[in-house]
Amino acid sequence: MATNYPSLGSRAERPQLGRNLTYGMLDSLGRAIVTGHYEQEVFPTEAELAKQHGVSRSVTREAVKMLTAKGLLSARPRQGTVVQPSQNWNLFDTDVLRWLLERKFSIDLLRQFNELRVAIEPEAAALAARVASADDLRAISSGLDRMEAAERGDDDPLDADIAFHVAILRASENPFYAQFRDVVSTALRTSIRFTNRIKGHTASLAEHAAVRDAIAARDPERARAAMRVLIGDVLTLIGQADLA
Repeated sequence: MATNYPSLGSRAERPQLGRNLTYGMLDSLGRAIVTGHYEQEVFPTEAELAKQHGVSRSVTREAVKMLTAKGLLSARPRQGTVVQPSQNWNLFDTDVLRWLLERKFSIDLLRQFNELRVAIEPEAAALAARVASADDLRAISSGLDRMEAAERGDDDPLDADIAFHVAILRASENPFYAQFRDVVSTALRTSIRFTNRIKGHTASLAEHAAVRDAIAARDPERARAAMRVLIGDVLTLIGQADLA
C-alpha cells in the first residue's frame, strides 16, 4: 500500500519556500539583535538557531550570512558568531533602518536622520533644477498633487509625501541620490508620523510647492533654499519636542 507524504510543492515552488523561510528568520533575528535581545547573552550557534526556529541548517546559514553582510554579526575563529556593536551596523540598509525605527522610539535617531536629509535633499533638488526631464517634472508635480488630494482625504498622506521626495531624488538623474530613495522612504514614514502629530502639524503644501516651482523654473539656488526650509522646519519641530 502506498504511503502518502505531505506535498512539498513543485520544484519551482521549493526555492520560493526556502527564500520565505530565510527572510522570515532574517527579520526575526535582525529585530532581536537591534532591540538588544542578545546584549546579555551569547548569540546561538547555527545548530541552536535551526532548532529554535524549526528550519534547516542551510536556511540558518543563509540568514546569518545576510545579517553579517548588514554588519550586525561577525564570525571569529574559535569565538563563533558574535553580535557587532551598533556603530558597525549598515545604517543605509533598509532592513537595519526599519528595525531601528521599530524599536523604542528615539528622538535622537529621528534628528540624526533629518540632519542627513538636509545634507542630501537640498543638493538633489538643486541638481534636479538643472537636469530634470519633462517626465521628472511631471512626477514631482504628481507627488504634490497627491499631497493636495491627501489633504482632502483622497490619498494617503505618508505615501504622497514620500512620492514627492523620491521623485526629486530621481529627478537629479544621479544614481547615488536616486538610490537614497529607499532610505528616505523607510525613515520618512516614522519622521512624518512624528511631525504630523505635533500640535496637529501637517506637511506644508506651500513649502513643497515652492520646491517644485523652483525646480520647474530651473533655478538651482532657489530649489536648494526651498528644500532647506522644508527640512529645517522638521528639525525645528524635533528640537522643540526634545526640549519639552
